[in-house]
Amino acid sequence: MDCDKCGNPAVMHAAYSGLHLCEKHFCRSVEKRVRRRIREDALLSPDATPDDPETWVVGLSGGKDSVVLTHILHETFAKDPRVELLALTIHEGIEGYRDESVDACLDLVEALDLRHELVTYEEEFGLRMDDVAESDPLGMAPCAYCGVFRRDVLSRYATEFDADKLLTGHNLDDEAQTALMNVLEGDVAQVAKHFDASLGSFEERAEVEELVPRAKPLRDVPEKEVALYAHLKDLPAHITECPHASEAYRGEIQRLLLDLEENHPGTRHSIMAGYEELAGIAAERYRRGDGPEMRECERCGGATTRSLCRKCQLVEAVDAA
Repeated sequence: MDCDKCGNPAVMHAAYSGLHLCEKHFCRSVEKRVRRRIREDALLSPDATPDDPETWVVGLSGGKDSVVLTHILHETFAKDPRVELLALTIHEGIEGYRDESVDACLDLVEALDLRHELVTYEEEFGLRMDDVAESDPLGMAPCAYCGVFRRDVLSRYATEFDADKLLTGHNLDDEAQTALMNVLEGDVAQVAKHFDASLGSFEERAEVEELVPRAKPLRDVPEKEVALYAHLKDLPAHITECPHASEAYRGEIQRLLLDLEENHPGTRHSIMAGYEELAGIAAERYRRGDGPEMRECERCGGATTRSLCRKCQLVEAVDAA
């Protein structure tokens, strides 16, 4: 098939739009969607100036999503004095797998001449995910531990680096899965939290003083298109599934969405369009209520609604195992 824009050979067909695109127009389309999301979410504050720029910390794992996001952000803002980018990589202690993805991170930041920081679970918590997955003191999937640890490290270091925004590489599939899981679980409070945490525009969110605001500029781009972009741009992405990946429920949702998308192209986009609007309504309602009061964790001093934050509870359980 030929590209609908220029007539050159197409490298992909987007069933949800009907478009066939060549390499040039496909890559331009991905970049355009990321930049449009940045504008629509008002990611760059009007108060940012060359003398007082914003610091954006990018969670860079070395996987395709974070590598593509970092690449496009650099292409967009490298010459913009209002934005300073900092890539943050976390080594969870997964032998082989994470070592290779860290190498991908190092190749990328060297090519982009980007400031880069590397931290490890072993330094932060005195543990490695290989050991946690083996001992599993609470009978949970490894992802349940790792997700809590990762969010904690990202948030703490974003604060330490005095970041104005924390950016992650969640794609359209990731966000549609989360949306559907929240709806199927009937978790309206989580839907509202999702809006203020990362889904809504910065002009519409309620500010959470204890946390660096998050954003997901890649969330309009399907996963397969992210992978294709990384391939066509020859980016140093480590495209291999984590050996401990075992989120059974999310896996079911992922398969369901892929089937729906194949039979009804555009399903993921439709889910997110409706979900974002409903999340905004839920957020307004829950902001008026008396939610749990944030306080300091007795162990680490982090923000929590309990005496011990979830991260410290998990570290305590692992240490006791």
